[in-house]
Amino acid sequence: SMIIQAVGLLEDLDKELNNYAMRLKEWYSWHFPELARIVTDNSTYAQCVNLIGMRHTVKEIKQGKFDEVVPEEISTEIKEAAEISMGTEIAADDEKNIKRLATQVYNLSQYRQNLAEYLKNRMAAVAPNLTILIGELVAAKLIAHSGSLMNLAKQPASTIQILGAEKALFRALKAKKNTPKYGLIY
Repeated sequence: SMIIQAVGLLEDLDKELNNYAMRLKEWYSWHFPELARIVTDNSTYAQCVNLIGMRHTVKEIKQGKFDEVVPEEISTEIKEAAEISMGTEIAADDEKNIKRLATQVYNLSQYRQNLAEYLKNRMAAVAPNLTILIGELVAAKLIAHSGSLMNLAKQPASTIQILGAEKALFRALKAKKNTPKYGLIY
């Protein structure tokens, strides 16, 4: 049951993290649109937003602080882009709220990494053969979908093959079309 809860939370975290990161990029892009093109990783982007704040202060940031977040060549590119940025000015209040959101995105991505590591360790302990065979995330999703490891072990291969494609299966049966071949495994 811990694996089922963890994989469910991991899926929810992925959705929320993507929503928050997208909102952060949209919001901060009004001020510094070039940063989204330079830094593509959500967690790194959030760290950069927290570090930079107002783009005109980017020259004052010590290289050592930038090196903790991004490689030197990327930090140089960020500094050059900040000087010629086409973004609008933002108020200090806006900056404060954007930085809060950036902190949330970074913290959520760190928590997601910790949860993924926890799931990996639990799967290696509970179902080592299944984990090695198909990977911890797919194995955990199969266990969650079937209800337990025991239920998964009792199911025939044809059922396991289409786990996760129930909607498509019943839609195909209703419309008298071809049934799906794969579900979560695909």
